[in-house]
Amino acid sequence: MHKKYIVRLSEEERQSCLDVVKKLKGSSQQVKRAQLLLKTDVDGSAWTDSKIAEAFNCRVQTIEHLRKRVVTEGFEAGLSGKKRQGQAKLIAMRLGRPPAGYGRWTLRLLANALVTLEVVDAICPETVRQTLKKTG
Repeated sequence: MHKKYIVRLSEEERQSCLDVVKKLKGSSQQVKRAQLLLKTDVDGSAWTDSKIAEAFNCRVQTIEHLRKRVVTEGFEAGLSGKKRQGQAKLIAMRLGRPPAGYGRWTLRLLANALVTLEVVDAICPETVRQTLKKTG
């Protein structure tokens, strides 16, 4: 199968992954991502996605998403994972004062505010509801 996103780690990136794995520094997810990156490196092990998925007990899609993130967003984004800054902004807004003329924040107001502040390109009120529910 032809891969759309090819991971080629530099010596420094490879060493960074090895350090994370050997010293178990970072979260367990970061250690796992470092292990996966080492196996997807075409200049290193270059295992197939299915072989990696089987060895690390994860889905092939997980490896594909990781590979895409490294190629499109950079090595650090791949190793560190998604940043959840939008979630923190949402919670801060929800706990703050609602806009003038409103007694409380509605899901629609929160969704519109996130778009206006350019935290996200677009979001529906239902996604806002689910996020708030998850975060308590």
